[in-house]
Amino acid sequence: MASVALARNLLARRRRLDLRGRVVVITGGSRGLGLLMAEEFGRAGARIAICGRDADALSRARTHLETLGIEVHALGCDLGEREEAEAFVDGVVDVFGRIDVLVNNAGAIHVAPVEESGVEGIEEAMRSNFWSATYVTLHALPHLKARGSAGRIVNITSVGGRVAIPHMVGYAASKFAMAGFSEGLCVELARSGIKVTTVVPGLMRTGSIYNATFGGDAEAEFAWFSVLASLPIVSVSARHAARAIVRATLDGRQEVKLGLSAHAASLAHGMAPGFTTRAIAAAGSLFPSSEPQDAEEAPRVQRGRDVDSALPGSMAVRLSDDAARNNNEAPPSAAREASRSR
Repeated sequence: MASVALARNLLARRRRLDLRGRVVVITGGSRGLGLLMAEEFGRAGARIAICGRDADALSRARTHLETLGIEVHALGCDLGEREEAEAFVDGVVDVFGRIDVLVNNAGAIHVAPVEESGVEGIEEAMRSNFWSATYVTLHALPHLKARGSAGRIVNITSVGGRVAIPHMVGYAASKFAMAGFSEGLCVELARSGIKVTTVVPGLMRTGSIYNATFGGDAEAEFAWFSVLASLPIVSVSARHAARAIVRATLDGRQEVKLGLSAHAASLAHGMAPGFTTRAIAAAGSLFPSSEPQDAEEAPRVQRGRDVDSALPGSMAVRLSDDAARNNNEAPPSAAREASRSR
């Protein structure tokens, strides 16, 4: 058995992609996990292309990467719009002349009871998390095929794409779709030599709790989500996740699960899907209830950084606060505190 394992390791090393001079496109690369992946790919010698909807965050990310000596192309755009997604891909090719690796990371998190999300919330989740990746991938595919066996597509899905999470119906639907899209690409593109990696992160400390949106009783929704996303054993460090994703990309692995929650939920749902769904439903009964709302009223949504909550800065979410400051996700108040402490 030891000799078999050694042989596999040697074979993996021979097949490992050398990133020096290659072009890595990371959607949603202006903050959080996307920015950390940009750092890790860039340190390995790749030229990096990132995009984002927040112009200020994108500018800070570009400056940060350039200070690390990483060659970077950054463009502000909304990948949920097909024309903008395709223009982004064309711009990368114009600047760098090629695309070797595409990492579909862009997305949005919305937390609210399904009644509060409404059709608009679910449509936005599909647009931000699924259609954005579809538009970019299909337009970049000819350039990736030109790279042959050196081409890579990495799709960041979620544990929410394996098991449904209460109060995240739109997010779960989009991530289930993303998982199917990724596995379908893996099957169809095998002949071309392109390696497709499906990444299944569990709860992760990226600091994104402040850029997620919350509906219904926003303070209560923010409370459960931010605490759960900050637990040190249940959640995984975003830096650890970024490094694991880069390794999986270089090795051309088909799937990688990140964190205890991703492994446990995938195993439980695979072995006993009915029981797992009932258990999650029971836990969901403890979640905040939907607030009565006029049928004509638009869904009420607040960004995490704007929620009136005593949690930011507390022990309960300290790890997420630290991640937010480090990963370009920090809320304005945290950013001011960090600047005063320097």
